Amino acid sequence: MRTSLKKLVAIASDKNNFTSISDYLDFCGRFLEFAARGLQAVIISQNESQYCFYQYKNDGHFNVTRPINSHLMYDAAGSRVIKSGFLKTLRQARDIPVDDAKSRQLIRNSIYTLQQSIGAALDALPAGKSNNARKINGDLFERLIRLLVVELGVDCESGVIRAPVVVDGEELFRMSYQHDLIIRFQGGVKAIGSVKTSSKDRLDKIFMDKFLYNRLAETDIPHIAVFLNDVQRKKTRQENNFGVSATFLPGHFKGYTVKLNPLDGVYYCDIRPNMRTDSILKSHIHTIDHLFCTDLWSFQQ
Repeated sequence: MRTSLKKLVAIASDKNNFTSISDYLDFCGRFLEFAARGLQAVIISQNESQYCFYQYKNDGHFNVTRPINSHLMYDAAGSRVIKSGFLKTLRQARDIPVDDAKSRQLIRNSIYTLQQSIGAALDALPAGKSNNARKINGDLFERLIRLLVVELGVDCESGVIRAPVVVDGEELFRMSYQHDLIIRFQGGVKAIGSVKTSSKDRLDKIFMDKFLYNRLAETDIPHIAVFLNDVQRKKTRQENNFGVSATFLPGHFKGYTVKLNPLDGVYYCDIRPNMRTDSILKSHIHTIDHLFCTDLWSFQQ
């Protein structure tokens, strides 16, 4: 029996319903099954046609969702691919070569679909609850990435690191830093990460966190950032003109990278075209499969 939109929204609104990867997989399957037949319409973006928007019926207040990249988002049939192949492929990530495009695409598209199923369901909430929905969605993306790292046998958690401030060889005090990802190998902190659904309004802080933490603690711990995407619905005066606009600030990213300090890894599920063509951006930004297949393992050295 198909799960109702009301039930899907209720599940997505409670973070306690997502404590394991299987919870994410189960919800994703339910949402995609609903989306196959329960939508009012699928609206195609007029400026970047790979993006679409789901419009709900009256059970979802006729709301229109966030942009969905149809090149990454699985449909109901594809959800079976996620359930049968995603975790099996992920567990072998360390051994997946760069040229295994099929396996890497499965990892990338599965993570995107798992998270966007939650985000799209929360978009059915009435307008007055959108801020709370945004917080829930962000928290669940952080949790998903941590669960996936742990699935690979790597010690990973969120929490506070107290950075020692040493002057003339004497520790004077400690400063507390909250991090989304604390990655450890053999008990030692080997990397620190930020996980956000978008870099919008967050990019400056991520670069500054690395600069301040490593400067104050006199260390060189790698700092990484994981983003879901960097697109939003384009604001337009025409009521039925749906398009997307980018929320990524390339000038800020390049300025901080060149003049402050580069991050040690930046990963996207839905990577923007300029991140593949700009010489500085493409050398520092990669699709999320690079984290699980390659870069994660370099931190243990």
